[in-house]
Amino acid sequence: MIPIIALIGRCNVGKSTLFNRLSNSKDALVLNCPGLTRDRKYSKVKCEKYEFILIDTGGIDKSKNCIELQIHDQSLIAIEEADIILFMVDGRVGLIDDDQKIAKYLHVSKKSVFVVINKIDALDTDLINYRFCSLGFKNIYNISATSGRGINELIKQVFSLQLNINLTKKNTHTLNIISKDKEQSTQIKNNLCDVSIKLAIVGRPNVGKSTLINYITGTKRVIVSKIPGTTRDSIYVPVHYNHEDYILIDTAGVCKKQKINSIVEKFSIIKTFQAIQDANVVILIIDGSEGLVHQDLWLLEFIIHNGRSLVIAVNKSDNIIEKDLNDLKSTLAVRLNFIYLKKIHFISALYGKGLKKLFYSVKQTYNCTQKQVSTSFLTNIMHKAIANHKPPLIYHNAIKMKYAHVGGYNPLIIIIHGNRVSYVPHSYKRYLLKYFSHSINLLGCPIFIQFKEGVNPYKKKFNISVFKKTQK
Repeated sequence: MIPIIALIGRCNVGKSTLFNRLSNSKDALVLNCPGLTRDRKYSKVKCEKYEFILIDTGGIDKSKNCIELQIHDQSLIAIEEADIILFMVDGRVGLIDDDQKIAKYLHVSKKSVFVVINKIDALDTDLINYRFCSLGFKNIYNISATSGRGINELIKQVFSLQLNINLTKKNTHTLNIISKDKEQSTQIKNNLCDVSIKLAIVGRPNVGKSTLINYITGTKRVIVSKIPGTTRDSIYVPVHYNHEDYILIDTAGVCKKQKINSIVEKFSIIKTFQAIQDANVVILIIDGSEGLVHQDLWLLEFIIHNGRSLVIAVNKSDNIIEKDLNDLKSTLAVRLNFIYLKKIHFISALYGKGLKKLFYSVKQTYNCTQKQVSTSFLTNIMHKAIANHKPPLIYHNAIKMKYAHVGGYNPLIIIIHGNRVSYVPHSYKRYLLKYFSHSINLLGCPIFIQFKEGVNPYKKKFNISVFKKTQK
């Protein structure tokens, strides 16, 4: 079995920096800001000849507010799941009380613990090692997560000392890492399974995205709080739900530009946009108690512009009276009429109301993204659309569309060849988009149409420059 290694330590000691360097990615947010990481993040790592699952965790802090307590619980879960603990400390700051408290808990856990002293550049390593000997662990190593110094040697020593490690049984419902076969199935962002549907859950802050993921997984997989902006990073959560494998992507809430005050919020929103581009299907969650607002429409525009398939969920519908619910349905029908064949579900993420129908639509939408269409089928639809409503004349000349074919999938790109097609007005293009969507029956899937002019067969044969020279 592939061992699982957890990075444990207090805030701002370099856990996420080490996570990014070992995973050869920028998955974890890294800033000179304590308490940035909150939820557990997983990655499959291959360092030279060694393979393992790496868990990044939030810093264990002495603060006792609601979010900090949940971060603490996330770290405790990671300790239980792990076979090996890399206990990270800050060499520049030195040994402090918080390190001593974490060390006491790690001694009780009886896990294989390696003390990793980070930020040792330009420092006396012998003196630093002597200071941290009081933690009571035999294995102490010096690294610099920023420059990469000592990291390969650390991994070699960890595996050389743990050749006979007895891997503990893992909670497969929580991790979903150990497969039924002997080989490992690490359904995480760096090695996503082809059969899994990547499902990004997006929306404004505090609309219930993390609550929905926790209800589906049946665990406190991600931190939930009434404080807006609790989720800061995109968390990939593998889950088996309704007989299907999903990679749920919990994202940070996207708020108005005027309300983005810190660099952390800016990076969180960038991570959300990257998750949308990485997903197969996107669930946009709207707060039913507030209704459809401008920020929801702005997110819709970004999702459709990037060609992502879409399902809309109106959360907190259990708190809406019937009259207001009917008014909300009417408002959504009018303001979202530009989305063809959309699916809107009224759910309660807290109590699980309407989730089966929601995921049925997600599966339907995903199947539509995989639908293959032939050139003849598209051309017939195009001719029917023209027969039903002809394009306008351009300078008394007709626009001639000859045939259509697929230019790409997910999103579906339809390329139409013909003469004067570059003059097709935007209104007629919208008509074609709607006609193709209903004819192919693409549920919640955007379509892009590209026009390609026919080549003039006489252009190469008749050289104007030669003709002018002969006239002279």
